[in-house]
Amino acid sequence: YNITKKDKLKKFYEENKTLIYIFIFLIILGLFGTVYYLESKENKRIALSDDYTKAQIYINEGEKDKARILLEKIVYKNDPTYSSLSLFLLLKEDLVKDNNKINNFFDHLLKNNEFEKEMENLIIFKKLLTQFDNLQESELLNISKPIISSDSVWKPHVLLLFGDYFMSKKEYVKAREFYEKILSTKGANQEFYDQAKLKLRKISNG
Repeated sequence: YNITKKDKLKKFYEENKTLIYIFIFLIILGLFGTVYYLESKENKRIALSDDYTKAQIYINEGEKDKARILLEKIVYKNDPTYSSLSLFLLLKEDLVKDNNKINNFFDHLLKNNEFEKEMENLIIFKKLLTQFDNLQESELLNISKPIISSDSVWKPHVLLLFGDYFMSKKEYVKAREFYEKILSTKGANQEFYDQAKLKLRKISNG
């Protein structure tokens, strides 16, 4: 005898209704979970925004200790935007004096957040600037390696920084090497080419 499509569907439903209910339940649970996650994430960002604004108000009112405590907490919240902004504000306002602590902030930021490449390079460059007088030459070069070996917009900044660093130490061979790298860097601002040429002339006339 013939079995109609309706009979087939009914039979399939009767044989698998438990699995069907579980499947539907999991879909609904997944949808609710996704909505909850997105709302929770947005609420956390709003709270971070409020705390960051509050820290700025503390600074304007001269309550720098309160601002420092709040900004340090935000750094460890691992939000690519507000964690990095908080660290930059800590540095701008000179709220942290301990260089090891500053270095740890940078390391935590880079390790625990996903940044766009140029933003990551900016953070590396700022780390380099803050630690330039505190680390050995090999350590400084190691920090800057991701930028120097790339086509980052921050590459000329780093090369000029090292050129001037070796120039100040009267290590002219090393200084020349970094200034010449600027001249071979494509797409750099004309100002960097001009500064590199000027410094190379000084070395040659030295």
